[in-house]
Amino acid sequence: MTARVDVHVLTPGDHFSPRTGSAIPTVVDGLCRAVQPGAPRPRAVVARGTYPERYSSAEVVDYAPVGPRPWDRYADLALARAAGARPGARRLLRPTVAEQAGWPPSVVLAHNAPQLVPLVREPHRAVLYAHNLLLRTYSRREAARVLGGARAIVCVSRALAEQTRDRLPPGLADRVHVVRNGVDTRQFHPRADPARGERLRVVFVGRMIRDKGADVLLDAAGMLRRRDVEVTLVGSQNFDAGAAPSAYERELRARAAGLGDRVRLLPFMPRVQVAALCRASDVLVVPSRWAEPFALTVMEGMASGVPVVASRIGGIPEVMGPAGLQVRPGDPADLAEAIDALASDEPWRLRLGIEARAWAEAHDWSWARSRLDTVLTGID
Repeated sequence: MTARVDVHVLTPGDHFSPRTGSAIPTVVDGLCRAVQPGAPRPRAVVARGTYPERYSSAEVVDYAPVGPRPWDRYADLALARAAGARPGARRLLRPTVAEQAGWPPSVVLAHNAPQLVPLVREPHRAVLYAHNLLLRTYSRREAARVLGGARAIVCVSRALAEQTRDRLPPGLADRVHVVRNGVDTRQFHPRADPARGERLRVVFVGRMIRDKGADVLLDAAGMLRRRDVEVTLVGSQNFDAGAAPSAYERELRARAAGLGDRVRLLPFMPRVQVAALCRASDVLVVPSRWAEPFALTVMEGMASGVPVVASRIGGIPEVMGPAGLQVRPGDPADLAEAIDALASDEPWRLRLGIEARAWAEAHDWSWARSRLDTVLTGID
């Protein structure tokens, strides 16, 4: 395989730090840690002024960001329809590759940034790395113009790949590849004694927004009426424990108060604390309403050796494989039934936890990295 340097470009304003719960930095760190021995050290392009505590898995290349202008978004949408151009988005992204002339020949992985692809110049090769559906507002004509120079389009799940192909012209559809995310099975691992205590500890970890479905879990907890089940919800609206609560968070707090000591709400935690919380839990719940392309929390719960109960939506079923429990999204009764079954059958719960850990071990970051290397080898 031709030697290359992988340059991961994070979206402007995103961090490359263990202090954040944002998915893309976690993915970039996992992929960088799993590079093959002897391969060039990856680089991560990050805006200057983001968290100074950085992951050590990549050489950090920082740049001076430019701020967004209030009219850019509306101008881009108008110009995209009329001329297939989005100058506002490219203005924000241009500083990320301003120094590319001095880089060694690289594969530039544009995370969630289609408009970065045309800014990458030879001898570098551009790869769009899609963590979400990015082409919702693109016509096929614009997609062809913007992504014509992409050597590959990587999607984090089969569900996302299918949605992405539907928005591409035929000439680009065969460039779409699936590289599902992995999990850090050293940071996320089971506790020594997986047996539950007097109460079954059910945990939710995620952003406190309606799409993530924390309220569905609260409704399910109210339906259970079991004193031997306790629910902990961890997260804030925007990965900031000190931020003032949103209207949705205030609603959750009011509803949780009616359930007494069976429910507690905690603010956002750094990843190290999240790993400890998952390890101490008995069940992890991912009750998303949104068709998540890939839910990292699912894999982290499974790596922690606990059963994961998650919505049957988006890419979540393929993330879980055969080792989790799927429930209908937005259906607290279905979720309550699954939790009740786990609370009532400890041998089954323990067996599911063992199966979950085995699935995670077979799908760690080394597994994901090998699949990415196969894709990147194909563009050399």
